Amino acid sequence: DWRLLLAQFGHSVTLILIGAAVVSAFLGAATDAGIILAIILISAALGFWQERASVRAAQALQALVRVTAQVVRGGVALEVPLDTVVPGDVVVLRSGDQVPGDGRVIESKDLFLTEAALTGESFAVEKAPGSVEAETPLGQRGNCVFLGAHVLGGLGHVLVVRVGRQTEFGHIAATLRQPPPEADFERGLRRFGYLLLEITAALVIGIFAVNVWLHRPLVDSFLFATAIAVGLTPQMLPAILMINLSRGARRMAENKVIVRRLAAIENFGGMTILCSDKTGTLTEGSIQLDTALDAWGAPRPALHRYAYLNAVYQTGFANPIDSAIVRQFAGGASGWRKLDEVAYDFQRRRLSVLAASDAETVMITKGALAQVLAVCGTAEDPQGNPVPLEPLRAGILALNERLAGSGLRTLGLACRRLPGRETITRHDEADMVFLGLLVFRDPLKPDAVETVRRLNALGIRLKVITGDNRFVAGHFAAEVGVLGTRLLTGPELNHMTPEVLRLEASQVDVFAEIEPHQKARIIEALKATGQTVGFIGDGINDATALHIADVGISVNNAVDVAREAADIILLEKSLAALVAGVLEGRKTFVNTMKYIFVATSANFGNMFSLAGASLLLPFLPLLPKQVLLTNLLTDFPQTTIAADRVDPALAEQPRRWDVASVRRFMLLFGLVSSAFDYAAFFTLLGLGATDVQFRTGWLIESVLSATLVVLAVRTRQPLLVSRPAALLAGATFAVIGVTLLLPYSPLATLLGLQPLPWLWVAAMVCIVAAYLATVEVLKRLVPGLLFG
Repeated sequence: DWRLLLAQFGHSVTLILIGAAVVSAFLGAATDAGIILAIILISAALGFWQERASVRAAQALQALVRVTAQVVRGGVALEVPLDTVVPGDVVVLRSGDQVPGDGRVIESKDLFLTEAALTGESFAVEKAPGSVEAETPLGQRGNCVFLGAHVLGGLGHVLVVRVGRQTEFGHIAATLRQPPPEADFERGLRRFGYLLLEITAALVIGIFAVNVWLHRPLVDSFLFATAIAVGLTPQMLPAILMINLSRGARRMAENKVIVRRLAAIENFGGMTILCSDKTGTLTEGSIQLDTALDAWGAPRPALHRYAYLNAVYQTGFANPIDSAIVRQFAGGASGWRKLDEVAYDFQRRRLSVLAASDAETVMITKGALAQVLAVCGTAEDPQGNPVPLEPLRAGILALNERLAGSGLRTLGLACRRLPGRETITRHDEADMVFLGLLVFRDPLKPDAVETVRRLNALGIRLKVITGDNRFVAGHFAAEVGVLGTRLLTGPELNHMTPEVLRLEASQVDVFAEIEPHQKARIIEALKATGQTVGFIGDGINDATALHIADVGISVNNAVDVAREAADIILLEKSLAALVAGVLEGRKTFVNTMKYIFVATSANFGNMFSLAGASLLLPFLPLLPKQVLLTNLLTDFPQTTIAADRVDPALAEQPRRWDVASVRRFMLLFGLVSSAFDYAAFFTLLGLGATDVQFRTGWLIESVLSATLVVLAVRTRQPLLVSRPAALLAGATFAVIGVTLLLPYSPLATLLGLQPLPWLWVAAMVCIVAAYLATVEVLKRLVPGLLFG
């Protein structure tokens, strides 16, 4: 922990600020030094807290699997702690058990598991002995079980092959222990710090060397040079960031978006790609019975009653398919009673129920289409008459393929009338009448298509990453309006080099049959193309991708590991909630950049002016304490930037750090600011100002220009069209008032100031007005220079 804490003080901007605090204290400005140190400590505490999240994620992951397992050793079944299970153990799995390791099924009876946390799929998975191809996706390995899955029902014996860190689950835990990669905003901030270091070092060394060469007092020269360095540094940057991010977090919370890591807000606004599963995010996340079709593909509402009787009377494990049927047709068993059932098993892949009413006794069977067709000899036509099945078989199978290609899942439904029977066995599943197909879907959310359209309009490209097969995924993408027609599957991805994957990932919008570890590869490939990548997930299988994405997004009901790895938590699993959050993130970023633009250009201009004046004047143009006072006064109103309005046009597209743009802005507007500083400089000298009067006049001009310029560069629009927030405007004019009154206050002597004739003050005000007018003209002539 102490290493994490110390690392927070190694950033370039932080080091500059520490130096500023030391210089301020050395110059006797204890209050300034205390403020700067407080800002540094609060910023470091926030960074420490954020990095601790990855450690907590790994701990939460370990806590999830602290269970006991039943193993067979020496022919005896024993309950042992999870960490004592080793490869080679035979584990007994029953309903409600957690799977203690990755292994291969050697014996099973109606063994069903939920692997939703690993694969993201809500359907129950049946496990049985057998073999599969080596490259079969994890979600389709019916002969294997994985750590983190849960047993829904049945009994199984599993040979453990991998435990602990060697499991699929363990690989995720190992990833979470690593520090999160540097996000786009943090990378931009680091580069900005390097830029400041370079400029500061060049100015300080140059100013100090020239002053020594001119035989000026060594101590005074050093103090002035270091004061210039302090003046150039945007001392309030950590505080401005904290205020902006905190305010943005509060506004996002109002839109049901909770921010766990404040720095992620900036990345959220700059996000250019959003990777998401479809289940529960763009779809409802629950299986629904869509329709019932007869053997000719025509809707057959009468089949719903038979489906309901089969689902409501079966007593096996609860599964989402039966729940969907019962939920849609509740009350459909009036007048019916259950007599018997034959449970589902892996060999038959069918479930039969014997039900009776006053009019008839019927055995109803549903299951995998091929297995249901295998026990049928006839089909029921629309008039209820039996017809030979064989001529219809090819058409039924073709219909099933078309439905699967449309993103739908199907089951076969059949019946056999057994008058007078009270019981049934599996041998009674013969000579049945094929009724038709039950068609299921996970429907789109009502706002899914509109949400995708809005994301596209905001410059965010949605990429779907799913474990579903290519047909389901392709149909879904077309239905929801995801851009692009290309589709990449997990097996294809396995054979790609990182270079090829980078190229493919940037062009493909749908990834199907994807395994958990492949999600992280896709995220890394997209980030390598220079994009700011967001990823939304809620399962254990998503934790690694959440960890490495620029913006990890999860939901409130996600597994603990996913929530701990995420930067953003949605109180509703809906991309619609993200839209409002993205807009808030962009507003926060724009308001932060307002401070960057103002602080760098104004500070650079003023300090460049001071440096030049110090070489020409027989006295220091500003005393070191006056340099610090100028910085303090100009920074104060900028702490209210977080409350400022943001032009709608500035939130329409992703915003990212562009240090080259900041450098260009700083040089251009800094030199313009410096030009007007020199205008003030020559005006004061022309008026015959003494050294104290000169410093007073220049302090007034410097503070007014640096304070008022924020009102101009805060928007691309004309100053009078886009008005600032009342808080920002109030703070700005309050500082102007204080600055104008300082030379006439009791503090004037202490600060090295003296009253000026009002005509001189008016001259400084006119110079500032001309400066603002020039800035207004420049920002229109070079529009791309402001906010990209």
